[in-house]
Amino acid sequence: MSVDIYILDLLVIGLLLLFVTLGSGWITRLPLSYALIYLVIGIILSPYGFNLIQIRPGTEFLERATELVVLISLFSCGLKMNRPMRAWAWNSTVRLIGLLMPISIFGVAAIAYWLLDQDWGTAILLGAILAPTDPVLASEVQLSDPQDRDELRFGLTSEGGLNDALAFPFVYFGLHWIENDNLQEWVVQWVAVDLVWAIAAGFVMGIVVPRAIVWVDKRLQRYRATDSLMEDFIALGIVLITYALTEVVNGYGFLAVFVAGMVTWQSYRDPERHDSQLEFVERIEKLAEVGIILLLGSLLRVEPMLRFLPQGLLIAASLLFVIRPFGAWVSTLGKSYSRTRRFLFGWFGIRGVGSLYYLSYALGEGLRDEVGEAIAWITFITIVTSVVVHGVSSTPLMRWYERRTASRV
Repeated sequence: MSVDIYILDLLVIGLLLLFVTLGSGWITRLPLSYALIYLVIGIILSPYGFNLIQIRPGTEFLERATELVVLISLFSCGLKMNRPMRAWAWNSTVRLIGLLMPISIFGVAAIAYWLLDQDWGTAILLGAILAPTDPVLASEVQLSDPQDRDELRFGLTSEGGLNDALAFPFVYFGLHWIENDNLQEWVVQWVAVDLVWAIAAGFVMGIVVPRAIVWVDKRLQRYRATDSLMEDFIALGIVLITYALTEVVNGYGFLAVFVAGMVTWQSYRDPERHDSQLEFVERIEKLAEVGIILLLGSLLRVEPMLRFLPQGLLIAASLLFVIRPFGAWVSTLGKSYSRTRRFLFGWFGIRGVGSLYYLSYALGEGLRDEVGEAIAWITFITIVTSVVVHGVSSTPLMRWYERRTASRV
């Protein structure tokens, strides 16, 4: 009697969840991230292994799946933000977004233009796709809760939350340039709509929508308390409503959802409610991470990866080992950070689900043929490289950092 592939997939996923849950006490001690484990298992389940994952998702499916995962993760990052909205409190974030992100985008673009013979539009698009550091895969190096005051963790968490949204203008810039290389015909509109309006709308909607929802929730609670089993779904409702309404007014929904996480925490001012919401959102995020990284592993193919391996490794190595460390060093000039902290700011530029989203978005917007294929496989190779090198190094490096930090207290 033959067994349906679908049933075998359910069995494998169930065993995987059981394995990572029951074995979490041992896994956290190993120099391995959960993402690296999921990636390897995804490859094992691909046509090169047991051939249990046989789907080849279309661009729209991949875009929507990664979009949802990033949204949940951004809201989780926002809930962890433990500082007032003042410039002095977010100094490290401003530096990482204002300096490091543009350095990363144009550093990758310069290599793609001069060494890979890509045109400037394609090169900037590739830089923008690879610019976001990942809030989904970087849980080992991010804030664990709002009481954590560590500057490194705060900087990496807030950077991951903001650059997933603020890379969007550069994605649009690259797509516009590919479509029309006469910048004078569209650059003013790009500045007005894709840069100024969309960012401003994202911030405003990220403040207004969650405050309105929290206000309604508090008013209704006076008359009848919400079912405790359903209460945490308010957080998910805030994510989806904020994102949808922001996109309706042509704002950046990712930015709005990150801001909404901060505003939700500040609006409730209830530690128990906050902890419950954060725990609920993080559980959804972890479950979604399993699916996306398994899918990534199953999508990898030997022939195109070998064909684009020199280009992919050049971009990945340059970004992770040169551009990011150099950009972090420049970004932290003038700050009284230790060399250890500056080194780790430069090292933990983890790439992942955010880049997958931007790639699928660009493909859905008409990026095709040899250019689309090259960008896709360079992106895949960079993400896989990041998952491997950061997955192996994150646990020992963060333990080393925590020991050095504790010894100075």
